[in-house]
Amino acid sequence: MDERKAAHLDCTAGVAGDMLLGALLDAGADHDRVRGAVLSLGVPDLDLTVGRDRRGGFGCLRVTVSRPSVPDHHRHLPDVLELVARARLSPSAAAFASRVFTLLAKAEGEAHGTDANAVHFHEVGAYDALADVVGCAAALDDLGLLAEGSEVTCSPLAAGSGSVDCAHGRMPVPVPAVLLLAARAGLELTGGELAGERTTPTGAALVAALATPGPLPAMTVRAVGTGGGSRDTRDRPNVTRVVVGRASAAASSEPVPDEVVVVESTVDDLDPRLWPSVLAALRDAGAWDCWTTETVGRHGRPGRVVTALCAHQVRPAVTEALFRHTTTLGVRWVAQQRVMLRRRQVTVSVGPPDSAQHVTVKVADGPDGAVTVQPELADAELAATALGWPVRAVCEAAVSRYRQDLTPSVAARSLA
Repeated sequence: MDERKAAHLDCTAGVAGDMLLGALLDAGADHDRVRGAVLSLGVPDLDLTVGRDRRGGFGCLRVTVSRPSVPDHHRHLPDVLELVARARLSPSAAAFASRVFTLLAKAEGEAHGTDANAVHFHEVGAYDALADVVGCAAALDDLGLLAEGSEVTCSPLAAGSGSVDCAHGRMPVPVPAVLLLAARAGLELTGGELAGERTTPTGAALVAALATPGPLPAMTVRAVGTGGGSRDTRDRPNVTRVVVGRASAAASSEPVPDEVVVVESTVDDLDPRLWPSVLAALRDAGAWDCWTTETVGRHGRPGRVVTALCAHQVRPAVTEALFRHTTTLGVRWVAQQRVMLRRRQVTVSVGPPDSAQHVTVKVADGPDGAVTVQPELADAELAATALGWPVRAVCEAAVSRYRQDLTPSVAARSLA
């Protein structure tokens, strides 16, 4: 019986695509397979070089992308996805890379007010990102971390502070795309005391597509990899670490304890048409979830209690969003405990082979062995538009495809 793989991403000093790729290679991913996947993209002169280095006293593997000498034409998300589809990748690795670029394009598009498919190549698929994402996909596949049943967790991501120059000019750190990716995936950001950009959009998208926030999972450790960034910072070793091992079966379905901040305000004088924009602003500020509940105020006026769940680090931003986007004069919050089932994301294909669409499904393992499967609605909506199907039909097809891809023993347990 094949062992179930587990891994933990230590991003407490930040994460970028080249840092994660270096860590995966250092943990034992096959260099030739990873480089072959990058070369198979067919972009002239795009290549990888790998060497040993040191960052803040840590020995690490440093990945450098060799770029073409001539400027590239602007590619959009469909162009990047076509390159990925032609690359020499397994189906699971290709689906993962496509998922990363799609998440990245959606975040960049929302941050800059454009459709994901209209985002330019330099924002989602510049040479470095192409090599890093495809290389990471091949490395993860080689390590068995994209296999069904694998468990990957991540630490909080050090975001950094200050500003950074990019294609859109000078942007504050963390840049908008990183904040949106963290909010959508429920990732915790920290490290605001660290100068400079510590987590890049590509790094955040890779973590969002791969891992769930949480501590080191119970495992027998088999390898540890350390990937170095381009800078050698004084305040903290500029590295991303990966711990890879065999998951312990006994702990696979135990609920994960966690602490959340519940932020609330009661509002009875806001135009009800504005509530959708309020909830969107709270999510953009970093809230994992938010909603409103009808209530009646002390003078008998109808109102709403708006509630947001978030991490401690983003509570000030969520509070500010409430003050900016509602008429409230006060905001309250309280720290609460919660437990969450261990969960993972799996990408499946839906539709005819010549026009199949990728849909992410969220899978949670219950303590009694039952498996809960839910498609990501945003993915299902995009797939429905491309296929001309009802969203309901895409959701049903995604769940059915996931169950078909299970091994017989797991499928029987899931359907019981």
